[in-house]
Amino acid sequence: MTTFVDRVELHVAAGNGGHGCASVHREKFKPLGGPDGGNGGRGGDVILTVDQSITTLLDYHHSPHRKATNGKPGEGGNRSGKDGQDLVLAVPDGTVVLDKAGNVLADMVGQGTSFVAAQGGRGGLGNAALASARRKAPGFALLGEPGDLRDVVLELKTVADVALVGYPSAGKSSLISVLSAAKPKIADYPFTTLVPNLGVVTAGSTVYTIADVPGLIPGASQGKGLGLEFLRHVERCSVLVHVLDTATLESDRDPASDLDIIEEELRQYGGLDNRPRIVVLNKTDVPDGKDLAEMVRPDLEARGYRVFEVSAVAHLGLKELSFALAELVATSRAAKPKEEATRIVIRPKAVDDTGFTVTREADGLFRVRGEKPERWVRQTDFNNDEAVGYLADRLNRLGVEESLVKAGARGGDGVAIGPEDNAVVFDWEPSLTAGAEMLGRRGEDHRFEGERPAAQRRRDRQAERDEAQQEFDDFEPF
Repeated sequence: MTTFVDRVELHVAAGNGGHGCASVHREKFKPLGGPDGGNGGRGGDVILTVDQSITTLLDYHHSPHRKATNGKPGEGGNRSGKDGQDLVLAVPDGTVVLDKAGNVLADMVGQGTSFVAAQGGRGGLGNAALASARRKAPGFALLGEPGDLRDVVLELKTVADVALVGYPSAGKSSLISVLSAAKPKIADYPFTTLVPNLGVVTAGSTVYTIADVPGLIPGASQGKGLGLEFLRHVERCSVLVHVLDTATLESDRDPASDLDIIEEELRQYGGLDNRPRIVVLNKTDVPDGKDLAEMVRPDLEARGYRVFEVSAVAHLGLKELSFALAELVATSRAAKPKEEATRIVIRPKAVDDTGFTVTREADGLFRVRGEKPERWVRQTDFNNDEAVGYLADRLNRLGVEESLVKAGARGGDGVAIGPEDNAVVFDWEPSLTAGAEMLGRRGEDHRFEGERPAAQRRRDRQAERDEAQQEFDDFEPF
């Protein structure tokens, strides 16, 4: 049964925003108290965050579809809808987030690092928020925006300072078990190790992590064995350690040729040429292994490698190896540039930036692209004439109609707002109107223009009292 997964495809869906509410306040003796529709709630985000207690992507292998909750719609009485709850997904330290095309979206290293994989839709405004001095009683509200739908690929790259590489059964697992407190599975057959093992080593004042990378054989960079699956775990390591078997039972193998083959696989994988190397001749507790190590050591040192003869079983040469690795790790850490505080750069838009573009396509269709026009279209209820008229007013104020005229559009030409796969297409007429205009200016209600009945009755009674008082004051006794 699979217990370690380091690459998955995740399908995430953010929550949709709640719709705004179109409502009019009503109570006894006050049937038309004005608009009181609340705003819709915001949809929940899908957020990836690093949790160092997690070491595998197994959960997402079994459940690749994840969705945040939707925002609630607004209600009358100026009650806004509840925001959707964010969905926080924990991922291991060292996870790389990519899109389907392989582009890196986020490199998540360090506890608490977060990335918003899918943005929740914003809630629609209710008619109370749309009311103004000119639009006293909007008979419509804005729709909530749909949340993002996204397919991302998660790849785990082990975060370690030292990587042990070499043939299967070269003794890498045994070596990491004696250098650290790690307890990997150890057996005398190839491909015993099926997952990277991590251990923490303390050498003097330096504490570093060491990883056992399994499955490197000839052709690993092209997918043979397990190499291609786990070579990505070498990328973040500062030091590479070649563990060579000096007591192999295979007649066609020797430490020098093993080193050449593994180096060729690393070269073909790419990006590892600048990492310092150390060669470890393992299993020197075996007599034949000790003799072979003494034979090949001068040749390896002549190539420029630092060579250590060790035995994981007999615990020989481990202290010298541990401190040599600590020295290289400390040097690598000191050479890294210091992390600076994140600088927030604010780049204001140019004064002449309209925020949208108008282009004429080959078939004569005019396409409008821009954040605001596309968002306004998504939030418009096209079954409501007043809402459509409000959209036309907003587009006109933004300058879309003027840009269409400059682009050569004439009455009756087709205009599309949005991308090709999800656009609203209509026949354009200058100063677009809707049926709601026949009732007067959009958002105005003639019922609010005249006096209310109760107020009129009060004025009539007051006038009667004033008239009676005037007659009393004018009365002259005989």
